[in-house]
Amino acid sequence: VQLQASGGGLVQAGGSLRLSCAASGTIFSIYAMGWYRQAPGKQRELVAGITNGGTTNYASSVRGRFTISRDNAKNTVSLQMNSLKPEDTAVYYCNYAAARMNYWGKGTQVTVSS
Repeated sequence: VQLQASGGGLVQAGGSLRLSCAASGTIFSIYAMGWYRQAPGKQRELVAGITNGGTTNYASSVRGRFTISRDNAKNTVSLQMNSLKPEDTAVYYCNYAAARMNYWGKGTQVTVSS
């Protein structure tokens, strides 16, 4: 099973993008989904996460600007990104944390121009 992220691209500062992630097959016992990002020369960091029950958490740098949501029936997760800043530029990865293993998408590039 693979995760496929989509929705990245080039946007001007202040703009918006919506990322989506879907699995190519069935994944059982997913207890959390999330989005991570990695900028050049930096470590991968958690951007936002959401549990089965809908509890969310955000990096302080994106709180109030980004919103994570999930569709449990479809096993998809999305990230609405508003008021984008140049420092949001990174490769964004989706992650599904399941009982047996972690699944990672290949990443989608988000570039925010000033």
